[in-house]
Amino acid sequence: MLIALPVAPIQSHQLLVFLLQVGLLLMLALILGRLAARCGLPAVVGELCVGIVLGPSLLDHVAPDIAGWLLPKDTGQFHLLDAAGQLGVLLLVGITGVELDLGMVRRRGRTTLAISLSGLLLPLGLGIGAGYLVPEQFLGGDGERPVFALFLGVAMCVSAIPVITKTLSDMNLLHRNVGQLTLAAGMIDDIVGWLMLSIVSAMATTGVHPQTVGRSIMWIAVVIGFAATVGRVVTRIGLRRANRAAAAGAPAAFIAVIVLLASAATQSMGLEAVFGAFVAGIMLRQSGAVRMELLAPIRTFVLAVLAPLFFATAGLRADLTALRRPEVLLLAVTVLFIAVVGKFVGAFLGARLGRLDRWEALAIGAGMNSRGVIELVVASVGLRLGVLTTESYTVVVLVAVATSVMAPPILRFATRRIEQTTEEVVRARLSAAGVSG
Repeated sequence: MLIALPVAPIQSHQLLVFLLQVGLLLMLALILGRLAARCGLPAVVGELCVGIVLGPSLLDHVAPDIAGWLLPKDTGQFHLLDAAGQLGVLLLVGITGVELDLGMVRRRGRTTLAISLSGLLLPLGLGIGAGYLVPEQFLGGDGERPVFALFLGVAMCVSAIPVITKTLSDMNLLHRNVGQLTLAAGMIDDIVGWLMLSIVSAMATTGVHPQTVGRSIMWIAVVIGFAATVGRVVTRIGLRRANRAAAAGAPAAFIAVIVLLASAATQSMGLEAVFGAFVAGIMLRQSGAVRMELLAPIRTFVLAVLAPLFFATAGLRADLTALRRPEVLLLAVTVLFIAVVGKFVGAFLGARLGRLDRWEALAIGAGMNSRGVIELVVASVGLRLGVLTTESYTVVVLVAVATSVMAPPILRFATRRIEQTTEEVVRARLSAAGVSG
């Protein structure tokens, strides 16, 4: 009879390196994030730069011995950091889903739909077309051309609700009509983006077959159907009990449990874990039992600690030295051009079709063009699944950073030329008074 031996604990040196990694990454993320904010940029730009500074782009060349000790190329060691980063991104996406106001999407109706569809279909089509023209060397070893093309299309068409929300909030534009419309259209784009990412991820895992796509769509329908019926009832009952619990952190813990279990469920179905986290967040919001003030503890911890850790680790895999090669630089410039033209022009045309003036359309185009967090998630998924190489991953990360940097100055330029309406003034006063408008 075989006796199962206890699993050996983590090695002392491995734990030491992990703790130093997390501490250093978080410290630099805080410093560079605040520096970026002082420069009028989203904090995520500075947090991404942490990984770029400590990774193969800089530290590997300036101090290779230190880089080799602090960030060894050992798979097991790096996976510890990966796991912490993945926990952060799943909870971040879940919280984004909780804060998603589907009622606002419905209220904005036709104009929102015009902006969303135009800002979704144009970059998606351009991204897929570009994916079929990219040289073979930029495809991941496990990636097939159709999967790579679809993946690039998804990366080009997503927006980044967390970055957009933070940017609009910092610029005092959340109460403006252009801010509300940008958020509403971005929400639709993100929902479609998560659905498509799950399908493409399944294709990358099992190959391009009609039954694969069909199975993915079936599981997506099952997940959404369960969340809209049984899941919503269960979470409502659980949240109400957690809200009445004596423990102060019970609601936040319950939300984390639901998000992580939903992530595990979709991962087991061959879908992407972030899709489960996003659906769980929406399900929690739609349950009607979420009290936003009780969400504050987990939201603060995720946004201040876990999310910056994920952004920093995402930057660790980007190798900007690859841009010295003319073919990589050309790919980066081309993909960035396609991303900006597709999303910016698409959203601009959609806004004009929705009968907004050119300055409102320009502001909405700038806001929708910000990729930030969501594109980083898409890029990390592509690298993990073998669809992207280090070079193509670096290009997608650059697009996320560049489009996030572009948004604030264009928004400032456009909104100065948009007259504030009475409705917007009332909405701002209600918001300042802490009243839901």
